[in-house]
Amino acid sequence: MADTPEGVPAGVVADLGIAPETVQAITEGLSRLLADTYTLYLKTHNYHWNVTGPQFNTLHQMFETQYTELALAVDEIAERIRALGAWAPGSYSEFARLSSVKEPTGVPSAEEMVRDLADDQARVVRTARAIFPLADAAHDEPTADLLTQRMQVHEKTAWMLRAMIS
Repeated sequence: MADTPEGVPAGVVADLGIAPETVQAITEGLSRLLADTYTLYLKTHNYHWNVTGPQFNTLHQMFETQYTELALAVDEIAERIRALGAWAPGSYSEFARLSSVKEPTGVPSAEEMVRDLADDQARVVRTARAIFPLADAAHDEPTADLLTQRMQVHEKTAWMLRAMIS
């Protein structure tokens, strides 16, 4: 079927009023957002387990709140990809290929963890913001709403993390 996005079996895509090539571009962007979000989830969980120092309790709890929110977001993003008719990436290798969030080497200090996560939160905002014009132009309000919510969460989280750095 010529108008079926790559990776989607014929007959799976419903006519949602969005051109198939636009659906493909949006779902490719959402796949990058999913990869960024999942990688940030994993990184934040890692930092939750391994943080040390005088701010241990504060950071341990803050990181838990953050990775819990990210775990819920991963599901929302993947389900939006599926609602648009594409397959959601779901392996470490796919996430590594798609993500702009990089895994740390070793165990950074608590302050480095906070700085790193603040930078990554902003990175995820940039990924979401890059998709927004496509969704907006296609009148894909559900995707635009999801992106707006994700940008708000990540911008606020980045601000709170930056506020902890002396």
